[in-house]
Amino acid sequence: MMEFNDLVFKIKESIKLEENEKRSEYLKFKSEIFVESLKDWSLTGDINDLKIWFEKKQKKLTLKLEDIPLKDCLEWKFDEKGYFSHSSGEFFFLQGLKISSASSREVGGKGWYQPMITQVGFNGGILGLIRKKIKGVPHYLIEAKAEPGNPDGIQISPTLQATFSNLKMAHEGRKPNYSDFFEKFAKSDFSVSKNEKIHFCQWMSEDGGRLHLKRNLGVLLELDENFEIDIKENFRFISLFQIKELIKENSWINPHIRSIISSL
Repeated sequence: MMEFNDLVFKIKESIKLEENEKRSEYLKFKSEIFVESLKDWSLTGDINDLKIWFEKKQKKLTLKLEDIPLKDCLEWKFDEKGYFSHSSGEFFFLQGLKISSASSREVGGKGWYQPMITQVGFNGGILGLIRKKIKGVPHYLIEAKAEPGNPDGIQISPTLQATFSNLKMAHEGRKPNYSDFFEKFAKSDFSVSKNEKIHFCQWMSEDGGRLHLKRNLGVLLELDENFEIDIKENFRFISLFQIKELIKENSWINPHIRSIISSL
């Protein structure tokens, strides 16, 4: 789309800084992010169309929840340490913590006791978001994803939102969609192909009030515009403007997308 790219060029050129090739690429990317936020450039449907699509996904949700005692959770049990864990040794476990010398907190120096969720290995998983241009305009591949704890049942989530236990298929189900694009980034010696560009790849901490030492690997990966990608069910390319607009819709945009786009 010429209008989008014209604006990007004008903004980049208006920034008078000494440039080299790497710096020029960085300024182009930052200029794109600024222009993306000005209005809805989406070529896959406007914001109203996106809302209709999302609300239909919510109405079609078949996930049913039932509150049950911990002792009735199949394949979960209290182990010899007193932790509540999965029989596979994967996923996470519940443990207790005694917190003391907490003079900076509301309870003062007396401290407190609480249960905590501890991810096996502490490294939780990968949160990956694919960015790809359609006719020159950047779009982001999101999923309308159901999680049992979501207040709205379904939330707009990153392209990949999976624990390492899920990636290893410890649940004995299928591998998460698009995991092949992101798994390599968890290795220290990873490399990218000619069709890929990394904009963000960092370990991000989780909520330390209930998750013990957990962190996730956040990745923003851009694919070449000419690279063909199959769009799975419940996935859709949307604009950055649309993501930011839907943040206003209470809990529609999940915290993992918010974490990744905070780097932009």
